[in-house]
Amino acid sequence: MRDFPSCFGETGVQVADASCSSVSTKSSQNVVTCVYKCKLLGQSCLISITWSKNFMGQCLSVEIDDLLNQCLCKVDVKPSLFSKRKGSKCLELNSGEVDLFWDLSSAKFGSGPEPLEGYYLALVCNGKMVLLIGDLMKEARKKTNSTPAPSAAIFISKKENIFGSRVFGTKAQFCHNGPVHGLTIECDTINDDDPCLVIRIDSKTEMKVKRLKWKFRGNQIIWIDGLPVEVFWDVHNWLFGTDFGSAIFMFQTCLSAEKLWDSQTYSDPWPCSQSFREPKSQVLGFSLILYAWKNE
Repeated sequence: MRDFPSCFGETGVQVADASCSSVSTKSSQNVVTCVYKCKLLGQSCLISITWSKNFMGQCLSVEIDDLLNQCLCKVDVKPSLFSKRKGSKCLELNSGEVDLFWDLSSAKFGSGPEPLEGYYLALVCNGKMVLLIGDLMKEARKKTNSTPAPSAAIFISKKENIFGSRVFGTKAQFCHNGPVHGLTIECDTINDDDPCLVIRIDSKTEMKVKRLKWKFRGNQIIWIDGLPVEVFWDVHNWLFGTDFGSAIFMFQTCLSAEKLWDSQTYSDPWPCSQSFREPKSQVLGFSLILYAWKNE
């Protein structure tokens, strides 16, 4: 979690802050980070799973933090170890031990760093399966000899770099155990004198922002799977940046009652120092943060 930008901090999101431009997870590197909240040995923890792909190959990193974002332990599976494609490791926390198991020997990858199928990654604590991702569930339970935990980990956030020239696409799951949707962001800032921003879910247009040069930052509420999803965008770098910086989008599924009643279409551009707040109940919702890099 600690590699999330400071502008998307625990107390608020400050899209226009200069620190956001330093978020430059290298545009040449594909990175996806998924964060889960769970209890381990009686302690609430955040589990960050980062898949990355660079010129050296695939990498996997698993980090366990407390709710103050203090790292309790971390495991890196580097490209040289990926040849084995399976393994396990005992992780020592302050109050005991948990076991991490993974099997990527049959994993299938697409253009991104995250495996699509044929794999599992599991975290076991006291014989209970706290976290299990991937589609090889039977294999994971057999290998770990564990039973499901009474309260399993909850998927709370995802951070991803996406690339394109005019259209940017990814897969998105907006609630824990909910359906996976196709999400596309379309914006032509080079050939259009008056660019607009279009966001589609499963090919259906859910949001369109015209006069983008005036509304390069803003927020709007859309509805997905019966849930209100607040979309924040900052495309300043695309329109006015001196280099090929990324635009930033956040999809937040947990909203305060005040925002639900006051769901205006979109806001006017913010002053550079203005920030918007994440709801206090954020831990019960889901956040998808996308860095969209233009391939010019």
